[in-house]
Amino acid sequence: MRSDSDTLSSVPFPRRGLLHLGVLLAAVAVAVSFPSMAPSPYEITVGIAILNYAALSTSWNFVGGFTGYISLGHGAFAGLGAYGTGLLVVKAELPPFVALFVAGALVAVLAVPVGYAALRVRGASFVIVSIALVLVLLLVFQSWASFTGGSRGLVVPRPFPGMLRAEHHRTFYFLFLALLATALLVWWAIDRSRFGMGLKAIREDEDKAQSLGTPTYTYKLVVFVVSAAFTALAGGLYALWFGDLDPVFQFSILSGSYMVLMALLGGVRHLYGPLLGAVAVGYALEYAKVEYGDTPLHLVVAGLLLGVVVTFMPDGVIPAAGALLGRFRDSGGTSIREVTAAELRGRREQSDGTEVRDGERSGRSA
Repeated sequence: MRSDSDTLSSVPFPRRGLLHLGVLLAAVAVAVSFPSMAPSPYEITVGIAILNYAALSTSWNFVGGFTGYISLGHGAFAGLGAYGTGLLVVKAELPPFVALFVAGALVAVLAVPVGYAALRVRGASFVIVSIALVLVLLLVFQSWASFTGGSRGLVVPRPFPGMLRAEHHRTFYFLFLALLATALLVWWAIDRSRFGMGLKAIREDEDKAQSLGTPTYTYKLVVFVVSAAFTALAGGLYALWFGDLDPVFQFSILSGSYMVLMALLGGVRHLYGPLLGAVAVGYALEYAKVEYGDTPLHLVVAGLLLGVVVTFMPDGVIPAAGALLGRFRDSGGTSIREVTAAELRGRREQSDGTEVRDGERSGRSA
């Protein structure tokens, strides 16, 4: 008998490692060469939007994937990163990319008291607190018009004023790609660290992890701050690229919902889950916006995708595909769930009979 884990582990490790490396190198090659293959600057802007979604979703996955806490309010950190970067450029006249990293650091500092308060609750209460954070910031940035621009928005100067628009998009494509690669690398490092083991213990059973000596609250707070920092960097980079900020868009609950949907679609417990989800959901959203204009059809598309994921692939596409491949790899081995009690009893009796006969033979030979 072989369990599902035995089936998956039956593939030789070197072969699996080479397969993963080949897929990774192919994906990197496609991502790097995409701007040169794109027929027009518009396709590059779609690629930037998808990379932005992927960076945001991967940033969200530091909390959702490791601890299991579902935050619908991560759009608040993206909005703070965007407005922080824009205001530092416009008001403080900092260089654009200096403003980007300063804003990311400030949001990380702000995330400490926010996480200190929000992480004291769990489940639905945590979701409500995260949504409240977005709504409060939306009201603040809409009302404080003298500083933030209010409903008129905030225009952020382009960091490369002498660049043509096509080259501007191409440059930011690679900047977003670098940010995504950094976030994935940090997620990968945490996943294989002792710190990551503690976070996953919190996800599986927080009370038991705490009783075994894991500093659960500290671990949650640290990863929450890391997640907020990467989310803010993605928001700030968007501000430098797009150049026009609106509080209704920047502090939207939909932004956090998209992050959750993308991570769930790909698989929150997998490194590339949010990336895969961002490619699928991001392309679907951009296609719906282009084809159907200002209609809310893109929201219908997002809702349908969420319903499909929850109904048919609750763990995400990558785990579902892995389980399907595991079934095809199984060459006759029977899962423990498919063995009846009578069959188990028969196998045990047969094994006991074999042992008795072997004992009699050894006694005769002696």
